Amino acid sequence: MIEPQRLRHILTLGLPIIGGMLSQSLLNLVDAAMVGHLGEKALAGVGIGSYANFMAIALVMGLGAGVQALVARRRGEGRQDEMAAPLNAGILIALAIALPLTLCCWLFAQPIIRVLSADPEVLRIGTDYFEWRVLAIFAVGLNFAFRGYWNGSHRSGVYMRTLVIMHVANVLISFSLIHGLFGLPEMGAPGAGLGTTLALYLGSLIYAMQTWRNASQQGFLSRRPSEIEVRSLLRLSLPNSLQQFFFATGITTLFWIIGQIGTAELAAAHVLINLALFLILPAIGLGMAATTLVSHSMGIKDFEAAHRWGWEVVKVAAVGLALLGTPFWLCPELILRLFVNDPALIELGSWPLRLTGLGMVLDATALVLTQALLGAGASRTVMLVSLGNQWLFFLPLAYLLGPILGYGLLAIWSLQILQRGLASMIFAVMWQRRGWTQIQL
Repeated sequence: MIEPQRLRHILTLGLPIIGGMLSQSLLNLVDAAMVGHLGEKALAGVGIGSYANFMAIALVMGLGAGVQALVARRRGEGRQDEMAAPLNAGILIALAIALPLTLCCWLFAQPIIRVLSADPEVLRIGTDYFEWRVLAIFAVGLNFAFRGYWNGSHRSGVYMRTLVIMHVANVLISFSLIHGLFGLPEMGAPGAGLGTTLALYLGSLIYAMQTWRNASQQGFLSRRPSEIEVRSLLRLSLPNSLQQFFFATGITTLFWIIGQIGTAELAAAHVLINLALFLILPAIGLGMAATTLVSHSMGIKDFEAAHRWGWEVVKVAAVGLALLGTPFWLCPELILRLFVNDPALIELGSWPLRLTGLGMVLDATALVLTQALLGAGASRTVMLVSLGNQWLFFLPLAYLLGPILGYGLLAIWSLQILQRGLASMIFAVMWQRRGWTQIQL
C-alpha cells in the first residue's frame, strides 16, 4: 500500500500534467465525435489530417518542458525579474519553427495526405482538414510555451482554466462550421479543422493577456532573450520534440498500414487510436511526475527512495488505467456510438476496443518507468528501447499481419497489446536492475 502522504504528493504533481497531456488528444476526440456521424470517409479523412498534423506540431511540443524547467530554475534561484525570459525565448523559437513548417505543410498538403490514402473522397476531406489545422502550428507552440511558464511558476491552475475555455470554444465553433449554424458557411468535416485552429489561437490570446497582467515585471515581451537562453531552451526542448515526433510518426505509419486494408478499417482505427491515446496520456502524466520524484531523490543520493517512487507511481497508474479502461471492455458498442452511426463500423471496432480496455493495465509499467528512467538520466536507453520496439517489432509485424496476410484490424490490435506487454517487461527489468543509479548528470 502507498502511504496517503506519498499518494497526495504523486497526485499533486501528476494531475496538472495529466490535464495538459489530455488537451491535444481531447481536441482530436472532439473532432472525431463531431464528424463521425457524417460517414466513414469523413471520419477517415479527418483521421489522416489529424495524424499528419500531429507529426507537424510534435516539433514544437517540446517547448513546454524546456520552458518549464528554466522558469522553475529561475524561481528557485530567486531571480523573479527574469522568470519570463525563457518564455520569451520559447515564443521566438515557436515562431522560427512554425513559419517555415506551416508554409511547407500548406503548399504540399495534398501530396502529404496522398501518402496516407488513395481514396479520392478521403484525400479531398483530409487535405482540406489538414490545411486548416497546420495554420495553428504557431498557436500550439505558443500554448506549450505558456503552459511551461505557468507550470514552472507553480500556478498550473491558470493554464487549466484556459484549457477549459479553449475546449468549450472548439466544440461550439467547430460544430457551427460543420453544420453551417448562426449564418456561418456549412463546411462539413473540414469545418472541424478551422474550428480547432480558431480555438487554439483563442487560447493563445487568453494566455498572453493573463501573462501580460502577471509577468510584465518579469520581462514578458519586454526583455529580448539572449543567445545563451535560446541555446539552453533548444538543448532542453529538442530531445523532447524529437521523441514526440518519432512517436507521432509511428502512430501515423500505423494509420497508413491500416489504410491499406480498407477505408472502413481506417475510419474505425481513427476512433480507436484517439480513445487509446486518451487512456494512455494520464499514465504518461503520472510518469512525468515520477520524473521529478526520481530526479529529486537521485539528486540527494537516495537511490532506494528513487526506486520506490518508480514502483509506487506504477501502482497508481495501473489502478487509474484499470478504472478508466473498464467501460471500454464492458460496453464498447455504447462508446463507439458516440463517434459513429454505421453498425458495420461499430462491429469492426468493438473487439479492438475491448482489447484496448483490457490491455491498459499492461501498459502502465512501460508508460511510467519510461518517464522515471528519463528522470534518472537514461534518455538514450529509453529512446533506443522505445523506438526499437515500435519500429523494428510492432510496425513491420503489423504490416505483415494486415495488408500482406490479410488478418485485418483485430490482428493488428492484438499485436499492439502484445507490444505493450513486451515494453513493460523490458522497462521493469531495467528498473529492477538499478543500472540507472550509476548515471551521472
